[in-house]
This record gives sequence, structure tokens and C-alpha cells, in this order.
Amino acid sequence: MPEQRPDETGPVGERRVQGRPAVPPSRPRQAPPPQQPVHHRTEQIDLRAGFPPVRHETTEIDLSQGLPAGLPLPPRRTRQGRRLGIDVGTVRVGVALSDPTGTLASPLETVERRRDGGDLDRIVALVEEHEVTEVIVGEPRHLSGASGASAREARAYARSLAGRIGSVPVHLVDERLSTVTAASSLRANGLDSRAQRPVIDQAAAVVILQAYLDAQRGRS
Repeated sequence: MPEQRPDETGPVGERRVQGRPAVPPSRPRQAPPPQQPVHHRTEQIDLRAGFPPVRHETTEIDLSQGLPAGLPLPPRRTRQGRRLGIDVGTVRVGVALSDPTGTLASPLETVERRRDGGDLDRIVALVEEHEVTEVIVGEPRHLSGASGASAREARAYARSLAGRIGSVPVHLVDERLSTVTAASSLRANGLDSRAQRPVIDQAAAVVILQAYLDAQRGRS
């Protein structure tokens, strides 16, 4: 039996083929290519004379044909709270009150005019009692739109009231034909002219206030 030499056998004891290594040499690992540095382009600014001026550029938009299509608009916020409507007369003041959502006007009371300003005191008390957020005073005008003595009286009354209720805004609104409309409504409900007298001023105030509430809802 021929003599076996250890250098002629492979790792598992088999005779290796002459001229070939028992274990193939491992391949050398290739190093990954070096990453190229990323360069961010910068612009050199000379600040020796101070910071450069800042320009605020705006673009003019032509709105003569209305708002651009698809332009989202935030919803208009509607003031919440009760409103008080007032029909100013030379003898009596009609008062109407809205619900808290400002949707429906209802008659409240009739206040007698007084030289000592007691009627204004009563209206101020109503504003505080019902936590009114706005007061609407009717400004009577002629059918032509011109204002006369009644309109001047209503404006003076509104100014006096505004000076007493502070932060609660007072608005003057056109009340042409409010009394006529109120009388027609009462007559349709079966009240003749004599029965209308105690409530006609309140009904006129309802017409004034309801018209204002409807207009506000239409804008929103």
C-alpha cells in the first residue's frame, strides 16, 4: 500500500488532485466606491453695507367680473344673541325682540314717550334684561328716499340710546311703510283700527326688526 502523505489529502481525508489546492482561495472583497460629496450651491452676499432691502411684491387681481371661480371663502360669521327692534313715534315707542338665534321677531311692549327720558331708561332696562346684542332703530323715510322730521327724530333717539347702552351697537335701518305693513298684517288677523292702537307700534317694530334679520341671513 503506497504511503500517504498528509500534504496530499484534502480537508475531508480524500486524496486531492495533484496540482490543485484542497480549499479554493477566497476572493478578495471589493471596497465600496467612495461617496461623492454633495455640494449645495450658495450665493455670496456682501453684508458689509448692511442687509439688502426686502421687497414685498403683490399681484393685482381683477375682481370687476366677480371673484375667481373655485376660490374658497370662509363662511361669514353671524352674531348670536337677541336683537331689539324699535319703532320711534312722537307719543309711543314700539319694541320688538328676536329669539336668541336672531331668526324670528316678536312684539315685546309699547313704551310711552316721556320728557324726562323715562322711556329711554325702560329700553335700557330691556336691553340688560334680555341680554340684547344689537338694537335696531327704524328710520322713517319718504317714498323718494328723502328724510324728514321723523327721520331726524329717530336718529336723535338712536344717538341718545347708544350713549346709554355702551358696547351694544345701535343700527339705523330704512323703515319706509313699516307702519302700513304692520296695519295690514293686523287687519288680516281680524283687528280693526281701534283694536290696533295698543299694539300697532309693537307690530311696526316687528316689521323693522324682521326685515333686518332677514337681510342679515341673506348676507351670510
